[in-house]
Amino acid sequence: MKFHSSVIFVRDIEVSKDFYVGLLHQQVEHDFGKNVILKSGLSLWEIRPEHIISKKLETAASSNRFELYFETDLILEAFQNLKNAGVRFLHEIHEEPWGQRTMRFFDPDNHLVEIGEPLETFVLNMNDRGLSSEQIAAKSGIPLDTVNEILKSNLH
Repeated sequence: MKFHSSVIFVRDIEVSKDFYVGLLHQQVEHDFGKNVILKSGLSLWEIRPEHIISKKLETAASSNRFELYFETDLILEAFQNLKNAGVRFLHEIHEEPWGQRTMRFFDPDNHLVEIGEPLETFVLNMNDRGLSSEQIAAKSGIPLDTVNEILKSNLH
């Protein structure tokens, strides 16, 4: 058995497709109308009322027991695009205790979405602020060898 993808159930496939493709820059691999498979491995399904899932499964619109996680080096640009689009935020950009900048917001169906900086980016940001390799490792929980590899491979 092999894991294939994650699926989120949506109320309006066109609204959700605009959100994930337009705002989060995901690419469509297959579009079957009410079922859209994105190249990232995420699938969007608008469940028809006659489908067994809608008959058997009660979904709370605000359950948020999981989040979809994305990364970008351009977190400020992504934030501004989302803010300009009127997206509802759980929180705007802030620095996590381990040094990574993140933001969390809701998609059109109230699924929780996070965008964070990639590991290399937040390690380099801490280095640019004057933290030593040892301090970065201590703050982030990233092994010192990994921090040193990132810094070495990104010498300016």
